[in-house]
Amino acid sequence: MRKQLRLSNENLPDYLVQLGLFRPGQDIHVEAAGDGNINWVRRAFVPGEASYIVKQARPALEKFPEYEVTTERLIFEARYLERVRPVDDDHVCPEVVRFDPDERVLVLEDLRDATRLDAALRDGRDVTNAMETLTRFLARVHTATADDPGLAAAFENDAMRRLHGDHIFVLPYEEAFPAPPATAKRAAELRADQELVAIARTAYDAYLRPEGPLVHADVQASNILLDPSGPKLLDAEISHAGDPAFDLGTLLAHLAMPAAARGEADAAMPLLQAASSAYRNERGADASPPNEDVMRYAGLELIRRTIGAARVSCVEEDEAGLEVLALGTEWARGR
Repeated sequence: MRKQLRLSNENLPDYLVQLGLFRPGQDIHVEAAGDGNINWVRRAFVPGEASYIVKQARPALEKFPEYEVTTERLIFEARYLERVRPVDDDHVCPEVVRFDPDERVLVLEDLRDATRLDAALRDGRDVTNAMETLTRFLARVHTATADDPGLAAAFENDAMRRLHGDHIFVLPYEEAFPAPPATAKRAAELRADQELVAIARTAYDAYLRPEGPLVHADVQASNILLDPSGPKLLDAEISHAGDPAFDLGTLLAHLAMPAAARGEADAAMPLLQAASSAYRNERGADASPPNEDVMRYAGLELIRRTIGAARVSCVEEDEAGLEVLALGTEWARGR
């Protein structure tokens, strides 16, 4: 088995020259881009000229090297971007510049001028139009791929699917992750709540079924950019054939989270209703996933972002964390 070329800040310019994206002798700058939790991600650019985002999948996750997952995850991301292109009328997905399957490298357009959704929500920006565009895109993808008999085999992304699922549906109810005192106390109570644990396990079973349309599976706020041209959805390395309610539920959780953390969950309801309505109007009420399934996933996402490994910054204080947990447990229980 050939050894993967391990890209670095030093050898990336030569690699991109070999791909024909830059000319020999150009002054190519390299810098970190994004969080880079899963893959090695850099921005490579010549000032005033071309600029690209370069992702490489390696056996160990970048910020969590204790987890080793197949580098095929980048193949699934590239495959997702190719599969959704015919229905991406609003150019929600970034443009693929080059894909190198041998070295597990994906080169994308650089959205340098875009703002992350979580930052926009924190700053109180009105993102209604962008979220309606995004949910219409998700609805078109779910509709176009719902009856594809070869989809599950083409997106047999079980390693990433289970790693992600464990962190949502299992680990928050089995392990005590670092949290402020009152949040940690409430987390212990939730781990002992057999009804809630059973709800999470049932949702996990639905999430793992290898059937259904193509889902992105990580529609979280940090993976959504607000570009002047419209919303952009990134990081499809967990994509698989599965439950469409999961995509919509994850997004709704992240749209509600900042307001819920401020104790103003009701203020987020118009945005959630607009996003949900845009999805259902695009896909049709009969084909759309049941609202109770969507909100169950949304509630479990709120819980895991507060007491799981991937806590978000808006729940750093106990008061905020308890507010989000209250909303999350209410939604998860279907109340």
